[in-house]
Amino acid sequence: MRNQMLLFMTAGVLLSAVPWAAAQQVRRLPVKAYEDKMKAGWIGQMAGVGWGGPTEFRFKGEILPLDRMPKWEPKLINQFHQDDIYVEMTFLQTLDQYGLDCSIRQAGIDFANSGYPLWHANKAGRDNLRSGIAPPDSGHPQFNKHADDIDYQIEADYSGLIAPGMPQLVIELGEKFGRLMNYGDGVYAGQFIGGLYAEAFFTDDVGQIVAAALKCIPDECQYAEMVRDVVRWAQENPARWEKTWQLIEDKYHKSSTHTHGLCSGPGGVGQFSIDVKLNGAYVLMGLLYGQGDLDQTIVISTRCGQDSDCNPANSGGVLFTTVGFSKLPERFTSALDPKGKFSHTPYDFPTLVSVSKKLVRQALERSGGKVERDASGAEVFVIPVVEPKPSQFQPVYRPGPVAGSKFTAEELARITAKK
Repeated sequence: MRNQMLLFMTAGVLLSAVPWAAAQQVRRLPVKAYEDKMKAGWIGQMAGVGWGGPTEFRFKGEILPLDRMPKWEPKLINQFHQDDIYVEMTFLQTLDQYGLDCSIRQAGIDFANSGYPLWHANKAGRDNLRSGIAPPDSGHPQFNKHADDIDYQIEADYSGLIAPGMPQLVIELGEKFGRLMNYGDGVYAGQFIGGLYAEAFFTDDVGQIVAAALKCIPDECQYAEMVRDVVRWAQENPARWEKTWQLIEDKYHKSSTHTHGLCSGPGGVGQFSIDVKLNGAYVLMGLLYGQGDLDQTIVISTRCGQDSDCNPANSGGVLFTTVGFSKLPERFTSALDPKGKFSHTPYDFPTLVSVSKKLVRQALERSGGKVERDASGAEVFVIPVVEPKPSQFQPVYRPGPVAGSKFTAEELARITAKK
């Protein structure tokens, strides 16, 4: 890892205790540094999903051989038709139109009206919404048998990219958008991913990034257990990622105590699984064993198998955020089509960046922060340090009661797409 003090000095990203709302700690993030890292986070997602795309679900319960790993080509960056990314555009559009305090019901109506293809928890949740089951019941396991699937995990990146150093907002966004289609670990996973991004603006130390994200989810949930397991196993097997992969396979794929739902039954070689814990472990594998290398991080997350385009999209996005767009190798940026539209959305890459820049300022104000200018006159985000308070622990295997939430006739009239 690069020297942390050098990183902080060169990037201008400082953690400091200064007089501020009763001497509250703050973090300072130059606006230019934010914009550079945010752009890189989006590019990292596109690189990961594009590179891993040809391998998706071709290796289930087995490691992808290195000689079967696709080669990177710059044109692969143009991933405008991937559910890993285009679902996030709907969430951003809702936030852009209605603000960060928009209702979960509005989020549900907008998601119900999306026109792109969906699968598993996303599809079940959207079908529920279109049939009148309002959130949060649209993601409750009584109505959604895919509630512990990977879906919100793969589309939660936006939450951290518009909330640098604001983990509580990441958690709140998970409660709003994650519950459209997920429950329990399915929601916590997205809050964890968002937490990774929120911290990645301030350090390239993966251990620090993971530790910060872990504070965003209930300590007793199985997803948190998985994170602690993978970190420990990686420490015990620092040069043997395949050994850690096997430990993950044994506990989070083959064991009935850690698999729940339609798409995560106990299995082995050839057994399909989009359980959020198993695939979340593969995200961590890339980050922990990639040693800060952009290529190796994506390659390892891909070679772990199962949903092997979604997982490197998450790990790639987080690591690219630590680096910044201006420092990315040209092979990841030179062929980007700025006019390419993300499926069924009005967003191209420049619009995506513009909306993110708008929302982060709203997030900063909402979180009690402010914008100052440094000695050269450049803008700096001043972000209060707040200890995150995770969501209530309610696992899929022991869910809480349904909310009995139904859309009104007026709300249903606004859902023009049909199941």
